[in-house]
Parts: sequence; structure tokens; C-alpha cells
Amino acid sequence: MQPYDLFLFAGQSNMAGRGVTSPRWPETAPALTSGAGLEYRAVSDPGNLYPIAEPFGAAENDPDGIFEPGMKTGSLVTAFVNAYYAGAGVPVIGVSASKGGSAIARWQGRGDLLTDALGRFERARRYLAGREVPIRHRYLLWCQGETDGDHGTAPDAYKAMFDNMMARCRAAGLEHCFLIAIGQYNGGKGFDYAAIHRAQLELAAERPDVTLVSDAFWSMRDRGLMKDDFHYYQQAYNEVGTAAGNVTAAFVKKD
Repeated sequence: MQPYDLFLFAGQSNMAGRGVTSPRWPETAPALTSGAGLEYRAVSDPGNLYPIAEPFGAAENDPDGIFEPGMKTGSLVTAFVNAYYAGAGVPVIGVSASKGGSAIARWQGRGDLLTDALGRFERARRYLAGREVPIRHRYLLWCQGETDGDHGTAPDAYKAMFDNMMARCRAAGLEHCFLIAIGQYNGGKGFDYAAIHRAQLELAAERPDVTLVSDAFWSMRDRGLMKDDFHYYQQAYNEVGTAAGNVTAAFVKKD
């Protein structure tokens, strides 16, 4: 049977996806390359696999955990999976585990969002093992941090909480974190994301189990690709997803 790589797609709203189009930015989410990936719906239908489609994870709402019905409109996931499959030659099974507006303090594995996310990952792992679907690698794709910029989280505190999160992810069987860094604030409240952004780049430089796969969100505000204070037009998600998929595939092939 064809082997797969299992990805947990986690973080806050720019991983969950808030993509829309406009007359200036009419690009829609890409169609999935045939055979490139499947979604395991750990909440809404844990007994089946589905071809990945946008909005990815729209049905995966747990009132006791990750819950944002109707919020997902279009993500970077399909673009990522297409690029990863083209570069690595291995299809993806994806698990949605992202929650808009979530600070990293809610991703600590203490009955919180990380607890839900790792539960989804474990249900996927057991489902695939039970059906003898071969899984080659188990990875985390992470994009989160804007809310910590809003809250003024100290960079050292952010890094310490990220370290704790990664320890719990590694203990659950996730081998590596591929990190998409946050972009800039685009509103009138004076928030500055530079310190959290810098902390993320430092984490990728310091930790051997974290690889920065895209920093492109940082330039999107200046390009006019932000649709509101925090989120992006679908073209931006497509660009970031493609770039991240290419870099992740190159890392995996080298490794």
C-alpha cells in the first residue's frame, strides 16, 4: 500500500484559514492534485478518510475543545499538500487542529487546545494502524502567535511555552515541527508583532526539531494582501502554503 506522511495542521486563524477573494486578488484556493492527500476527520467522521478540500477542517468542531463553526473559509493546506506531494513524492494525511484567536498559553496540554489536538492526532494514528495504512513520518505544521502579539506576551515566555508544547508533541509521536512565522498587524490598535516574530525565528534557529518553512506572511501587509487586521486574501495563503510545502519536502528528502 502507498505510504503516507501524517500531518497535524495546528495553530490559530491563519492556519485554520480565513481566505477570501476580491477584485484585486481573485485567486481561489487550488484544486487538490490527484492522489496528493486525504483528510482524517477526527471529530465529525472518525471512521473515514476524505480527499483534502477547502475550507480544510470546516467540519472539525468540538464544543469542548477546538470549536469555530463557520469561521474557516479557505486555508493554505491544499497548496501546501500539492507542493509537498510534488516535491517529496509521498501523499499526506492531514488532521485539522487550529483555533482562531488562541494564545500559546492555550496550547500547553493541560485540558486545553493542545490536549484536543493531540487527541485528534492519536485517533488518526489508531485509525490508520487499524487499517494497516503505512505512515512514514508524523509531523506538525504550526502557525500561531498573533494573539500573543496582541497580549504583549514576553518573547522568553512565548519560547518557554513553545518548548513545553513541543515536548508534549514529541512525547505523542510527532517527529518535527515545520514552522510558518506570523505576519504583521494591520489595524489601528498599535499592536506590534515584531517580538513574537523574532522569537519564532530564534526557535527555528535554536531547536533541531523546528524548521522555518515560510516567513512570507511578514511581507503581505506591504503588498496589500491582508483583508483585515489579522487575516489574508486567499492568494496569500496559496503562496505561503506552496512555499512551505516546497521547503518541507526538501527537508524531508534530505533527512
